[in-house]
Amino acid sequence: MGVLYTARVRAEGGRDGSITSSDGLLKLKLSQPKSLGGREDATNPEQLFGAGYAACFESSLLYLARREGTHLQGTAVNATVSLRSTEAGPFVLEVALAIELGGLSQADAEALVAAAHTICPYSNAVRGNIDVKLHTMVK
Repeated sequence: MGVLYTARVRAEGGRDGSITSSDGLLKLKLSQPKSLGGREDATNPEQLFGAGYAACFESSLLYLARREGTHLQGTAVNATVSLRSTEAGPFVLEVALAIELGGLSQADAEALVAAAHTICPYSNAVRGNIDVKLHTMVK
């Protein structure tokens, strides 16, 4: 299969700079989090990663539910992205996704979340590189 979509984004100035997409739809200032000495007056890369991962994961859930004819009564995905240091020196990310699903039993919701984790492009991109914890909550 071929490429379905390509995004192009330019970053200038690192964590205290800005980002702009080639189509101009995304144009944001960046700031380090306050805990890292930043001003916290703008978004940061971890927030952007969490937003992308949460949206993509929810789309994977909705895709599978439609394909299987499962009617969901509301969904939401909350992403927590943590930047950590390690004893060896490099920085790493860890992610926790809290997935809210309505209209399913706990077992069915967990099965759908597990299936979504196998097809979500973000999950596939980070698998084996980032610790990802999934928490399924039935509403």
